[in-house]
Amino acid sequence: MVVRRAGDAMLIVEFEAVIDPLVNQYVIDLGGRLEGHAFPGVRDIVPGYCSLGVHFDPLRTDLAALEQAIADEGRVAAAVAALPAARVHEIPVEYGGAAGPDLEAVAAFAGCSTNEVVERHAAAIYRVYTLGFVPGFAYLGGVDRRIAAPRRRVPRERVPAGSVGIAGEQTGVYPLATPGGWQIIGRTSEVLFDAARTPANLLAPGDAVRFVPR
Repeated sequence: MVVRRAGDAMLIVEFEAVIDPLVNQYVIDLGGRLEGHAFPGVRDIVPGYCSLGVHFDPLRTDLAALEQAIADEGRVAAAVAALPAARVHEIPVEYGGAAGPDLEAVAAFAGCSTNEVVERHAAAIYRVYTLGFVPGFAYLGGVDRRIAAPRRRVPRERVPAGSVGIAGEQTGVYPLATPGGWQIIGRTSEVLFDAARTPANLLAPGDAVRFVPR
C-alpha cells in the first residue's frame, strides 16, 4: 500500500495494480473504515479497481492525522480481507438488433455466432469493481476472454441509456445517454441511476450482476 499526495486536496492510496476481486475488496473495506472516522474536512472517499481516492479540504483537514489513519486502518483491513457474500442484481437484457448494434461485430471478433456471444455474456456473474465516468456507471468484470472485444476505434456521439456494452474484459450498462466507445450488444430497461431515489445508484462496489436475456 502506497499513499501519494495528488495536489493539495486529494490523497491516492495505491495497491497492487491488478484487477482482482480480493484487492478490490481491500480497497472497499479500507474506504468503509475511513468513512467511519468521519474526519473533519474529508469530502469524499472513492474506491477504484485497485486504488482509493480520498478528497479533503486542506483548510479543515489534519493531513498528518489522516495519513496516519490510512496507514493504521490499512493494516487492519489487510489482516481481515476476505470476500463477503455479494448482493446479486439480475438485469434483463434485450440482445442484438437495434438494442445491440455491435453484437455481430463482437461475434466476428470471437469467431462464433451471435447466440454464443449472448450465452457467454449471460453465463457469468460479474463483480462491480467501481463506479465512474457518469453517475451510476458500474465497471463490471470479468468478461469471457473469447468475447472480450476492444473498444470501438471511433466512439459514438450518443449511446442510449440502458445500453449494455463490452470493452475488453469489462462490461457495463450506460445509465444515461452519453457519448461512448464500448461495443453495444444489448439494452436493458433497468434504471441504473435515479437522482430522486435513495440510494441514487442501483449498483455499488462489491455487488454482483447477472444479465438475463429476454
